Amino acid sequence: MSLFEIKGLTHAFGGLTAVDHFELTLEGGELVGLIGPNGAGKTTVFNLVCGIYRPSAGTMRLAGRTLDGLPPSRVAAAGIARTFQNIRLWPELTVLDNVRLGNHYHLGYGLLDTLLQTKRYHRAETAIDRRAFELLDLLGLADLTAERAANLPYGLQRKLEIARALMLKPQLLLLDEPAAGMNLQEKSALVDLIRWLRKEFHLTIWLIEHEMKVVMKLCEFIQVLDFGKVIADGPPERIQKDPRVIEAYLGREID
Repeated sequence: MSLFEIKGLTHAFGGLTAVDHFELTLEGGELVGLIGPNGAGKTTVFNLVCGIYRPSAGTMRLAGRTLDGLPPSRVAAAGIARTFQNIRLWPELTVLDNVRLGNHYHLGYGLLDTLLQTKRYHRAETAIDRRAFELLDLLGLADLTAERAANLPYGLQRKLEIARALMLKPQLLLLDEPAAGMNLQEKSALVDLIRWLRKEFHLTIWLIEHEMKVVMKLCEFIQVLDFGKVIADGPPERIQKDPRVIEAYLGREID
């Protein structure tokens, strides 16, 4: 059984079809890219997968479980975590608290435990703290646990968002333009980080990215979306030479 499958995924905004019969199969441990010009429908695909939008048609399955129609909270609890093109942290909270909040789908206790401060509550809170500290240490943020998220440099905010996503213990990690806003040094470090994440956490990673050097270095398989349709797919060396991809990005020469 494949880890993740999408078949016939379609979504329209009024009379505009933003995603048209999109399909994808991911095996465990793959690192796959989704690219295309601005407005091609890439982020819409991620929003459909995460339950932010409800598809007009199509099916999605994670480890054999159907995700169709599930709200974002249940999609996340099922094992899909995501970062966003525009970083979405709680800027006034500390680094530690931002990561702790990533565990809210796996608390292990209920409202009554919280009110009564039961042993189960304290055990679960201790485990959450331990997990958060471990992730921050692994990602090189252990010395910043008490710092406000808003005070971190841009590259470290990206790392913090990834740490929060990992608190979900996902099977599939979606990265929406992780290199956006980064300088050359930060992009190089990001490539190394994503490779390390896949190996360390046994993750399957699916990413959207405009920075072609990042995509070509990272991904074994790439899909190209244009006007909501997949126009090409394959390994990086094939995608770079595909005339349909070149035309989608650069346009067609006019005599």
